[in-house]
Formats: sequence, C-alpha cells, structure tokens
Amino acid sequence: MSEKNCERDDKMNTVKYVKDSQVEMTELILPSDANPLGFLLGGRLMHWIDICAAMSAMKHSGKVVVTASVDELNFLCPIKIGEVVILKASVNRVFRTSMEVGVKVFAMNPLTGEIRHANSAYLTFVAIDENGKPVPVPPIVPETDEEKRRYEEALLRRQQRLKHKEEIKNVRKQRVNNP
Repeated sequence: MSEKNCERDDKMNTVKYVKDSQVEMTELILPSDANPLGFLLGGRLMHWIDICAAMSAMKHSGKVVVTASVDELNFLCPIKIGEVVILKASVNRVFRTSMEVGVKVFAMNPLTGEIRHANSAYLTFVAIDENGKPVPVPPIVPETDEEKRRYEEALLRRQQRLKHKEEIKNVRKQRVNNP
C-alpha cells in the first residue's frame, strides 16, 4: 500500500450525512459476559453501546468525544450465552458541540440466523479539543424518511432533557429558600 493511501484527508466536508456516521459492532456472548442465569449482563451491554456510539460520534465529528448523557436504554429481551450481539449506531442529530447517537442492538442465534431487536439506546456526546474544551461539530443531513424521523425525535429528547434539568434546578432552589 502506498503512503498516499494512508494519508488523512483533513478537509472538513461542509455536508455530512447520517450514513457516513454509521458504525456496526459485533460481540459473541461468552460465559464471562453473563449473569448466573446465562443472560448477558446489562452493564456489559451498556459498555458496548457506549463504545459503539462513541465511534459513530467520532466518525462524524472527527474529534475526540465524551459521553454527556444516556437518555434512554430499553432492554426488550434477554440475550443468551452463545448468541451474537450486533450493535448499529449512527448520529441522529447535531446541535452545536453535541450529537445525539442512536444505537440499535440485535441478538442473533448463530446456528439458526434468527435475529431479534433486543435493545435501543440514545446517547449524547460532546466533541472536545486537546484541552478538553467543547468544540463545534459539523451539521448532519438526514436523507431517508427513517433518518428524518430520528432527526426530529432527537430534538424532542433534547428539549425534554433540558426541561428536566431546569425542573431539578428549580426544586433545589426551592429547598434552599424554604429549608
């Protein structure tokens, strides 16, 4: 392979698409990943979800990212030892320095090929510079109907998150003023 093929393209594309942020990860469930009932530990899956989502956010932003929040994590069905976990992540929406990433998790029986939707999660990441300070992220353009739906829903989740944060702040303020 020539050196030219290994050179990094530093040009910041003005238009970035959801499909360009897509990441897929697979993991085989081993006994060390499971609880005493033989099902995948929730914490192990959460770890994999965070890694997959971070890779998607980094792929889109071209920056190091940190997890800012996990809005939803829905366990729909158990995943057994011997099954394969398939995690699919992509950036749903970009705000200024943050991005919402959706992760869909599937469980596959490697013997039959049967696939089940096992989990969905929404995480927010912030892009940071070498000093750990937030930096702007390029906007994302949804193309398909599904991408457009996720784009719109990401705004609703952000609004709910900010509203909840404000409500907590008000409750704390009332406690200080009325001990």
